[in-house]
Amino acid sequence: MAKIVVRKSGGKVVVSESKSAALLPIPQLDIQQVNYLIRSRRSVFPKQFSGEAVSREEIEALLENAHWAPNHGKTEPWFFKVFTGPSLKTLGEAQAKIYQEVTSEESFDQKKYDKLLNRPLACSHVIAICMKRGANPKIPVIEEIEAVAAAVQNMHLTATALGLGAYWSSGGVVYHDRMREWMGLGEEDKLLGFFMVGRPKDGWPRGKRNSAWQDKVEWVE
Repeated sequence: MAKIVVRKSGGKVVVSESKSAALLPIPQLDIQQVNYLIRSRRSVFPKQFSGEAVSREEIEALLENAHWAPNHGKTEPWFFKVFTGPSLKTLGEAQAKIYQEVTSEESFDQKKYDKLLNRPLACSHVIAICMKRGANPKIPVIEEIEAVAAAVQNMHLTATALGLGAYWSSGGVVYHDRMREWMGLGEEDKLLGFFMVGRPKDGWPRGKRNSAWQDKVEWVE
């Protein structure tokens, strides 16, 4: 039988196991802390960032937890490209250029152009959220997208636990083929948005729901 050791290290509980261990102990977490974390998640926008840098270790914590999202067929379809430092300017310029090239003169909005150009500069990091189609054609594309969305939720909850501001930006040029190609993605892959990360400068936003959770549930008994 595999040996599972639960020990305390620096005030934390660490679980280790031999490679042949089939099961870990059932998690015993403080549900109030879990509730608080989930219900505290917010979209914190780049204009609310302080400009202070987020550490590489914190970004890696987001990405590692994203990797533990549920996914059908173990396809692990998520792929992330992380922009920081000078590459934030490169990203903004690419977005703005593509927007200008694919938008008619009548529809062109200078404010939107400027926003695409400059908003990445307000972030410490921008993580491109990509879906790379798995090799199993039996897995529907929608399920691959759902898996990536679950990975993003893991990132967002981790950001909340770390006190980091984060925002999933999507729509517009994000879904255009030109942007997908610029990101180096294949024809069957998708760019689903940008996860913008920074440190909040003015506290934490209050949350709001427009209805009670009971209004969104139908019990079938």
